[in-house]
Amino acid sequence: MQLLHVTPASPEPEAIALAARVLRSGGLVAFPTETVYGLGANALDGAAVQRIFDAKERPGNNPLIAHVTGVPMALELVASWPDTAALLAERFWPGPLTLVLPKRAVVPDLVTAGLPAVAIRVPSHPVALALIRAAALPIAAPSANRFTELSPTTAAHVVSSLGDRVDIILDGGPTTVGIESTVVDLTGDVPRLLRPGMVTLAELEHAIGPIASPPAVVGSGPRLSPGMHERHYAPRARLMLVTPADVERESGQPGVEPVGALVLGELLWPVQHPIRMPRDPVAYASRLYAALHSLDDLGCHLILVERPPDAAEWLGVHDRLQRAATPA
Repeated sequence: MQLLHVTPASPEPEAIALAARVLRSGGLVAFPTETVYGLGANALDGAAVQRIFDAKERPGNNPLIAHVTGVPMALELVASWPDTAALLAERFWPGPLTLVLPKRAVVPDLVTAGLPAVAIRVPSHPVALALIRAAALPIAAPSANRFTELSPTTAAHVVSSLGDRVDIILDGGPTTVGIESTVVDLTGDVPRLLRPGMVTLAELEHAIGPIASPPAVVGSGPRLSPGMHERHYAPRARLMLVTPADVERESGQPGVEPVGALVLGELLWPVQHPIRMPRDPVAYASRLYAALHSLDDLGCHLILVERPPDAAEWLGVHDRLQRAATPA
């Protein structure tokens, strides 16, 4: 594993060119996007894509997102480009929005979990865009961590989770959005929200009209989108979503110390490692995974998370916390 530091705003051409050569030769490159760090491979090379699944220990029923530089590259991967896709791409690309569209045969079935549609995104991070341009190919890239674990928002998180399973890690500093992209399915008559994120439902509906709710996930068949497994985004510690009234009872349980907590506002809970989180959903999402990583690193056995406000703009945060939480 080779760790290369790059300047986020203007990544060094030599580092980008080396990483691009690794991708073209079938290797794995971890790189920053604005959401989280991705584990990238040539999206058109089935053997290279298999290395992603092997490195992450990821089940084959979980599709990947193909990262591209813009609409022209996206059109090389999809069989149709409806008006809804054009409107959303114009409004939100580059950015943390993924579109699911019917795929062309050039996209390996492994990328799509055998489904006839491919998930596509144009990241806004300069390092990610520079890498895709230099490689001159779409990059399949889930988050750069072991399956179900916390997503990485720094290169150090990638090293800790994957280590030598990656050929090159491009260290472009901390990510900014902090949670994975919103995913919208455009393959049917009515668009569907498959994964909430920081591009909100209200923003999407303002652009294209009504959007249906996510479908129920049943059994072990292929997921329609990344991030639809029941357990995901989880720290090593047991994570519990609680209200302030729950805290004394939970934090006082024997045998679970040390205890960490993510709290809102000025409330100081009786735990060893409290972290005050912002009340703004954008700022909260940006800090969420980094805060959970830090509590894991402190050796916490239990993390209590004060439930964020029950409001539409918090939907992406709620989704990540609910999937990370230990079932009652």
